[in-house]
Amino acid sequence: MPLSSFDFQQARVKQVLFKSRLRSVLYGVRAAEPNLFSYSDNPLGQWIQTELKPALGRQPAVGELERALQQMLRTGQDLAARYQRGQIEEARAGLDQVNAFADQIERLLLSLESTAA
Repeated sequence: MPLSSFDFQQARVKQVLFKSRLRSVLYGVRAAEPNLFSYSDNPLGQWIQTELKPALGRQPAVGELERALQQMLRTGQDLAARYQRGQIEEARAGLDQVNAFADQIERLLLSLESTAA
């Protein structure tokens, strides 16, 4: 079954969820759980594997999307580690890097959504 606009909207929500959870970690609201940074446990990563790849796996943007998400997760993990070491301001300032990856992911989702339409 082809992917719909709703499917891509759900993917966007999954990305926002990660950013919200990371922000909660960097502002001391929650602890950094190891699975927060795991590609296979990440809701967007799971969506890519179970929905996007079967439908559009041959598109080069799918691989780019995977790499961008993995980089965003690694960056988030690094920021959480900085926060735990007491480098709180540096960790919070690093959210700009996460937002840059999120912007890249959004562009790739838009591109793939237009391909799926």
